[in-house]
Amino acid sequence: MARQARLTVPGYAHHIIQRGNNRQAVVLDDEDRRRLLEGIQEHGAAAQVAVHAYVLMSNHLHLLVTPATAEGVPRMMQALGRSYVRQFNRRHERSGTLFEGRYRSTLIESERYLLACMAYIDLNPVRAGMVAGAADYPWSSYGHLVGLRVDPLISPHPLYWALGNTPFERERAYAQLVEAAQGSAVQAELAQGVHAGRALGDAAFIADLERRTKRRLQQARRGRPPRAAG
Repeated sequence: MARQARLTVPGYAHHIIQRGNNRQAVVLDDEDRRRLLEGIQEHGAAAQVAVHAYVLMSNHLHLLVTPATAEGVPRMMQALGRSYVRQFNRRHERSGTLFEGRYRSTLIESERYLLACMAYIDLNPVRAGMVAGAADYPWSSYGHLVGLRVDPLISPHPLYWALGNTPFERERAYAQLVEAAQGSAVQAELAQGVHAGRALGDAAFIADLERRTKRRLQQARRGRPPRAAG
């Protein structure tokens, strides 16, 4: 049976994960990482996709984005796949595919999950045991969001701006949010959501998405329907 097309809705936040084929490495050195970030920035801008958070791991990457059009995310990811893989293969004298054929993506209810999703993404290296704290990893959005460096890739979401009236207030609030997020139940929800490719939000959010997209998004209950009484 053909897989259902990924859901992309303009103006909504999307959590994306793209893995290496057979979980192989998608970056081998810092030059690869710089080129991959440049590609995300270039193709995101061309496709009118704002990037709010990211992390580059050895064999996968996470993005939190908002597209301006329904074609924005697939257009960005397709162009990134073509250009980056061509560069990677040329640099490392290899051929063939690099990424899995399909990236995973899920819509999230911004008010409920967006800041938590940013924290989930920035905490990836910590969960993997690569670093002690998010600030120790240079290949994520965390450094920009807490004021350690300026990253031209990042377009802060309005909910990030609402964390404080000054840059210092926002940066301190976000650092505290990330610290508090470690091991939370919401982090587990976000992991399950993006791997299952299902929208995350309350009942009203899911119902509104179903009306907008004409697609069933609620998980059907397993087993036989209950018998009618009487």
